[in-house]
Amino acid sequence: RKHVAELGIEPKATDFLNCHLSGQSNPTFYLQKGFRTYVLRKKPHGPLLPRAHKVDREYHVQKALFSAGFPVPEPLLYCSDVSVIGTEFYVMEHVQGRIFRDLTLPEVSPAERSALYVAMIETLARLHSFSLHSLGLQGYGRGPGYCRRQVTTWKKQYDASAHVDIPAMNQLAEWLMNNLPAGDNEENLIHGDFRIDNIIFHPREARVVAVLDWELSTTGHPLADLAYTAAFYFWPNTIKQLGQGGVPSLEELISVYCRCRGISTDLPNLNFFLALSYFKIAGICQGVYARYLLGNSSAENSYEFAEMVKPLAETGLLLSKRTSFTRDAQPSGTGELFQQSEKGQEILRKVKQFMKQHVFPAEKEVVEYYARDENSLDRWKKPSVIEKLKEMAKAEGLWNLFLPAISGLSQVDYALIAEETGKCFFAPEIFNCHAPG
Repeated sequence: RKHVAELGIEPKATDFLNCHLSGQSNPTFYLQKGFRTYVLRKKPHGPLLPRAHKVDREYHVQKALFSAGFPVPEPLLYCSDVSVIGTEFYVMEHVQGRIFRDLTLPEVSPAERSALYVAMIETLARLHSFSLHSLGLQGYGRGPGYCRRQVTTWKKQYDASAHVDIPAMNQLAEWLMNNLPAGDNEENLIHGDFRIDNIIFHPREARVVAVLDWELSTTGHPLADLAYTAAFYFWPNTIKQLGQGGVPSLEELISVYCRCRGISTDLPNLNFFLALSYFKIAGICQGVYARYLLGNSSAENSYEFAEMVKPLAETGLLLSKRTSFTRDAQPSGTGELFQQSEKGQEILRKVKQFMKQHVFPAEKEVVEYYARDENSLDRWKKPSVIEKLKEMAKAEGLWNLFLPAISGLSQVDYALIAEETGKCFFAPEIFNCHAPG
C-alpha cells in the first residue's frame, strides 16, 4: 500500500467499476490522479488455470526490456499483497499512441498500413536479437525443450477448460507432439502473444512506441513468435477475412524479419510453428469461454469464443500438412531476401522493357539538351522527348507506380522497380514517380 500511495493512487474495489476495462486475459485499467496517468494490470478474480495470469513475470520482463531501451511501458511497481485490491497487480506508465484493434487497419492509407506492419515486424526482430545475458534474464525460462513444453502446456490448458469434445483439437495436439522440431534447444526471449493489437504506435509516425501484454513471455524458439504474428494470413473465413490493400504479404514480412536479424529466409519447420500457433489460439479461446462460464471473464463478447475453437483447430491441421507458404520456392540464401508478387514481377518486366526501348536511347538527347549554353533560356525548360515519354508510359499503365492504392503494388514490389528506374536520372519523372519539383 505504501508504494501505491507514493504514486498518488489508492485503488479500492469500487474504483474498478468506474475504470475502462480492456484486457482480454489480465484485467487492465486506466488510472488517473490529477495530470498523472497510469495503467494497472491484475490477475482476474476467482479460480484460475494453473500457471496462468503471472503478472509478476510481466512486470519483471518489462523492467528488463525497458532498461535495455526496448519499447515497453515503464513498469513502476509490483504488489503481491492481495489485500490491497484482491489480487496481485502491477502499475506501469500510460503510453500515448495508437492501438489498432482491427488487423486490417481500415483507418489508415495503404502506404501507412504497410509501413506499420513493417515497423511491427522490425520490432519483433529486435526483440529476438537480445541475448538473455544482456537483459539479465538468465533463468527466466525453463531451458531447452520449449516446443514440447508448449504442446504439453496448451494441451493441459485446453483439457482443463474444454466443455465439449472437439476431435480436431485432439488430432492437432497429437500431430504436434509427433512432429516436434529436431534440436529443440533454442533459448531466445519470446513474447508469446505478439500481434498488432498488442502494440502501441506513435500518434503520427509508423513507429512502435510500446509492446504490451507480456503474460505469455518465456524463452524458446523465436520462430514461434513470427508464426504467431503471421497466423492471420490463414484465418478461417468464418472468423476473419483480410481484405485491405497495403498489408504486406507473408513473404515480405519474412523477408523484413530475416534481413533485420541477418539470417536466411529459409525457415524450416514453419508449418509446425503455424500449426502450434493455431493450437494455442484455439486454447486461448477455449479458456476465455471457460472464464465466461465461471463468471470471471474480462471479455465483453466472451460467450462467442466457444464457436472459434473448432475452425481454428481445423485450420491448424491444414497448415500442418503444408510444406511451402510462398507462391514460389523460398530463397535459400540471405542474398535473395525480397520476393515480389506476381503483379510486381510483371510490372517490373514492363518497366525494364520500356527503359530499354525508350528511356535509355533518349538519354543522350536529354543530356545534350541540358549541356547547352548555360545562358540559354531553354535551359529551364524540359526537352520535348520527356513529355513524349511520359505520355507513352501513361498509355502503357506505367504511371504512379509508387502509390499502392493506384498501382496495387507492395513496398517490395515498388522498391525493385525504383531500383530499375534509378539507372537513369530522368526515368522516375517518366513514370510520374519523381519527387515534386
